[in-house]
Amino acid sequence: MKKPPIIKGIENVIEEFIFAARWLQAPVYLGLIVATGVYVYKFMQELIHLVGDVSTMNEITVMLTVLGLIDISMVMNLLIIVTIGGYTIFTSRIDFGDQEDRPQWLDHMDSGILKIKLASSLASISGVHLLKTFIDIHEETAGDSNFDSVIIEIVIHIVFIVSALLLAWVERILHGSHHSAHGAGQIDIKH
Repeated sequence: MKKPPIIKGIENVIEEFIFAARWLQAPVYLGLIVATGVYVYKFMQELIHLVGDVSTMNEITVMLTVLGLIDISMVMNLLIIVTIGGYTIFTSRIDFGDQEDRPQWLDHMDSGILKIKLASSLASISGVHLLKTFIDIHEETAGDSNFDSVIIEIVIHIVFIVSALLLAWVERILHGSHHSAHGAGQIDIKH
């Protein structure tokens, strides 16, 4: 049964309004760009501190400071993945034109891959924090409560790793069954 024109018109207006609501995310992505700028400032501040005080620092302090710089870099990578990937997937495709600098990871990005990249990034950031803790273990384990916090940090890191692996596994199952359904009749030759 065909819908009356007035009902179809109302339905079209509602659907266009719902579809346009995706633009409410744009200020969030712009805010993440501002947060990335804050991390650039923090990185430069830490780098200037490292270069200025390197002669008075011992090897462990230098290593911890460098790990802090790596940590900032990884958080910035996470922000870029969320900003560009999220905007492209959920708001609007970015027209890169003929730019040679287009990030390759965007070519195969969907919401499942974005989740895996986020989980992997969180596990990596957690790993850097854990490495910083292990390098400075003598100060971290001065008391039982500090030792407990190290154990909690290890457990959190393991949870991040397991989450990333589970997301990747689920995504592989979903994409595998999706490709099987659409690729019927194709032969998969393994070398």
